[in-house]
Amino acid sequence: PPPCYIPTLNITKADPTDVSPTQIHKALHRLRERQTLRFIPWGPASIQVALARRSPYVHSAHRVTGFTLFNHTSMAELFERLLSQYDRIRRRNAFLDNYRREPMFQDNLDEFESARETVQCLVEEYRACERVDYNKLEYDGGDGSGKSGRE
Repeated sequence: PPPCYIPTLNITKADPTDVSPTQIHKALHRLRERQTLRFIPWGPASIQVALARRSPYVHSAHRVTGFTLFNHTSMAELFERLLSQYDRIRRRNAFLDNYRREPMFQDNLDEFESARETVQCLVEEYRACERVDYNKLEYDGGDGSGKSGRE
C-alpha cells in the first residue's frame, strides 16, 4: 500500500476576529475531499486543530501563522535505510573499538542488537499502519504474550 498520514496536529495562530475555527476546519475538509492528503485507511482522517492568539511580542507580516506536526508511514523507508547502513557497518565491525573500551560493551555488543531490533519493530509498525486491517492485527508486543496492547 502507498504511504499515508497518521492523524496530525495543527496549531494556528491568528487573531480570533480574522480567522474562525470553522474556516480552518473547512479548509482541512477540502484537502480531505480532494484527496490531496492520503490518510490511514483504518481510522478517521483527523487533524486536531488548536487555534491560539497571536503573540503581541512576535510580529508577522501574515494574518495567520501556524505549525503542523505530521507523522507519515514513509518514515519506514528512512528507518530501513538506517538499518541497512548499520548492518553494513556492523558486518565490517567498523567504529566499534571505542565502544568496546567502555565497561558496558567489554563483554559483548548486545545493546546494539537490542536497539536494532527496536528499530526493526518500528519499521514493521509503520508498514502495518498502511493496512486496512491494522487495528485488527495481533502481534507480539514484546512481552511474549502475543497481545499487542491495542485490545
